Amino acid sequence: MTSSSETHRSGFACFVGRPNAGKSTLTNALVGTKVAITSSKPQTTRHAIRGIVHRSDGQLVIVDTPGLHRPKTLLGERLNDLVHSTWSEVDVIGFCVPADQKIGPGDRHIAQELAKVTKHTPVVGIVTKTDLVAKHRVAEQLVAMQELMDFTEIVPVSAVDHFQMDVLSELLVRQVPEGPQLYPEGEITDEPEESLISELVREAALEGVRDELPHSLAVAIDEMSLREGYDNLVDIYVSLYVERSSQKAIVIGKSGERLKEVGERSRRQIQALLGSKIYLDLQVKVAKEWQRDPKQLRKLGF
Repeated sequence: MTSSSETHRSGFACFVGRPNAGKSTLTNALVGTKVAITSSKPQTTRHAIRGIVHRSDGQLVIVDTPGLHRPKTLLGERLNDLVHSTWSEVDVIGFCVPADQKIGPGDRHIAQELAKVTKHTPVVGIVTKTDLVAKHRVAEQLVAMQELMDFTEIVPVSAVDHFQMDVLSELLVRQVPEGPQLYPEGEITDEPEESLISELVREAALEGVRDELPHSLAVAIDEMSLREGYDNLVDIYVSLYVERSSQKAIVIGKSGERLKEVGERSRRQIQALLGSKIYLDLQVKVAKEWQRDPKQLRKLGF
């Protein structure tokens, strides 16, 4: 790492890739703490969450976009628009392809889209999840990546066992312009607390549920305030929206067991985030076809 008396760089980076390519896990590993939700379900990131990487020689602000995909709903179209608008605003793009999956049509589609921006924005190829495969498989994926498009650099990494994370951090910082710190030391995200809390609740609600649920689940914070007369107790009222009554039953579970688990899991993480005790009230509501309804999408913040 360069000493702080030398050149300091600062700028914006984003990770792109198919849904579930490991972009959120990578963001969290580089930042050093959890700022983006991770889930085994694809398409779980919905907002451009910024994670801030502090180094002695630079500061990297990571914008974590949703996975680019072929949209089937209005929500899907809006998520793709968010990806394209982010690409035009960052200094460097990391294209993530997992080591354990063959390069497919989805990756080629993204490569074609990225080819339009490579003239003015460097693209670093990142082979993620190297901990899941043998070394020869990683080598094969690196060769396949070279054939996919013209990358500025290609690097294999594993966010899980921190393999080459420092190398990736250095590569990305090298691509951003010289400049002062954009955020104060110690700040890890500019995402409002309420957004982070709703993401933590949504992540907990997605754990272990059927595949049809991720796209149909939205979370909104109805009210959040310090309880009167207490200096260390925050009351948080949350609504979880699904599209059908059958989905509501899945989220709540038999005798309310699943919802209780969701509350316990998210309460622990929210308390760690806020550094105070919380009272968490979760309500599950049906908002029919909300993904296709512009008015409901606006209400839910999309």
